[in-house]
Formats: sequence, C-alpha cells, structure tokens
Amino acid sequence: MRPSISQCFALLVVVLLLPLASADEPRSTAAVMEALQESDWREPDPANLLFMTLASGTVIMELTPAFAPNSIANIKTLIDAAYFDGLAIIRSQDNYVIQWADPDAQEENAKSLGSAKETVPAEFERSMDGIDIVSIDSRDAYADIVGFANGFPAASDGQNVWLAHCYGMVGVSRDNGAETGNGTSLYVITGHAPRHLDRNVTLIGRVISGIELLSVLPRGTGTLGFYESADEATPIMSIRLGSELDEAERARIEIMRTDTAAFADYVMSRTYRHEEWFVEPTGRIELCNINPPVRIIH
Repeated sequence: MRPSISQCFALLVVVLLLPLASADEPRSTAAVMEALQESDWREPDPANLLFMTLASGTVIMELTPAFAPNSIANIKTLIDAAYFDGLAIIRSQDNYVIQWADPDAQEENAKSLGSAKETVPAEFERSMDGIDIVSIDSRDAYADIVGFANGFPAASDGQNVWLAHCYGMVGVSRDNGAETGNGTSLYVITGHAPRHLDRNVTLIGRVISGIELLSVLPRGTGTLGFYESADEATPIMSIRLGSELDEAERARIEIMRTDTAAFADYVMSRTYRHEEWFVEPTGRIELCNINPPVRIIH
C-alpha cells in the first residue's frame, strides 16, 4: 500500500528532526535548558500580548493572528473600547476550562460592543500555505501530524492546519452557530486537554504566564461549572494589549523557539526520561505534554 500525502509529509518532517537529537543518548531537560543560546529564544510582539489584571495578579496571553486574524482583530477592537474592564470570570469547570464574559450579556443592560462585530466567521483551521509545522512523533489520536507552528501546539492532515486544545490554550466561546463566537466571551483550558474540541472552536493563543491564577479558582456549582451568583465570580480589573503598556509595566518576555535544534533536543529530553528518578524511560510523548518554556526578565 502506498503511503498517503499526509503520511509522507509527517515522515519527512520527523526525519528532518531526528538527526538533531538521538533517542539513544538524550540529554536531561536540565542539561538542554542550561545549554540554550540567546538565539534559541524569541520575544513575542507586544501587540499580540494580552495582560489580564485580576486582584490576585496578572495573566499574560500570547495571541496568534496567523490562525485567527478576524477573531483577534475583533478582540483588539473590544480591548480598545475597554470592553472587558469590569467583567468577570463566570465559569470554572473542574478538569476543563475557565471562562469570562459579560454576566449580563443576555440582558437589556448588556455591555455595548462599540464598533466590534456581533458575529465573526469561524476560524477553526486554515490551509498549510505559509505555515511551517515542526512535527513530533506523538501517535496522536486526533490527527495524522502534530507539532508546533509559530510556537503553538498544532495539528494537520497535510493540507490544513489547526491549533490544538492543550492546557493553557485560549479559545473563543460560541453558541451552536459556528459564526457566533465574536470574542466577547473567552475561555482557557485548565484541565486535561479536550482535543475533541479541535476544529470546533476558534483558538486564538495561549497563556504564557499566570495560569496558576486561573487553575486554582473555585469550581462553579452550576451546570458546566458556571457560577450561580455574582459573589462567586472573579472580577476582571482590565485587559490590555502589551503595546498599550509602557515597557516598565510589562516585563521582558522570552519564549523558547520551536524551530531549532535545541527545541528538538528539548522534545527528546521530555520523551526519553533518563533522570535518576525514572525507572521506565517512557520513550513516548503526547503533543500536549510539551509546553515551550517561557522566561520573564524583570
């Protein structure tokens, strides 16, 4: 039987990666991190960083316009109008997600969208044109090819590519209609990766700092983890783009590049565990078990 185009594509990318790191003599994660050079890190564009301020601290998210340009443009319009300021985290579902929105969105006193659009076309996936996916060998249950694209966990069938619902990913909540997600309500994965949502929801980025502020929120007692009273909700003081903040207000953030030999070594170090504690080296890994390291330089 001849292999399919997607199988050939996956094999090619994996073969390109394999010489970069040997499974026979993998370095420990600590050793890989210690050997990193400045060129192995990237600084995200401040215009694609969201700073969400809560009473407990700040959550920082990186957006990826390459996958959801229309959704992100609408969200930025909402941010410019201070739409999210004073809203709340209204849902915390155990082993699943937290979600924020206008608690009065369905009421007469719902907050105005200003010039933002009421509906945005779904951006569940996009073509491979212009996107390089650095594949990993994951034996994934949801896609033939998985890896990282522009630093974000992604999956592909060889023709189209989409972001994957890994821990910390940020998505656009919607109703039944695919176009009903306009960015006024967003969620973050705080539990086991719900990959069945891939290609069913628009993902816009991931949390790169402060996820612990969201994952520890009290679980909602209502259906699907929604809070049943305003007293349970967590107020959002503000959401701002990094480009709106003075440099002194935003720490210098660097994220490990995913298109380097060092990252291939990092993946291998997480796949073959030869640290003293391990009895079984494993030799396998899932896409969502790999999270590109982030460092914040104050």
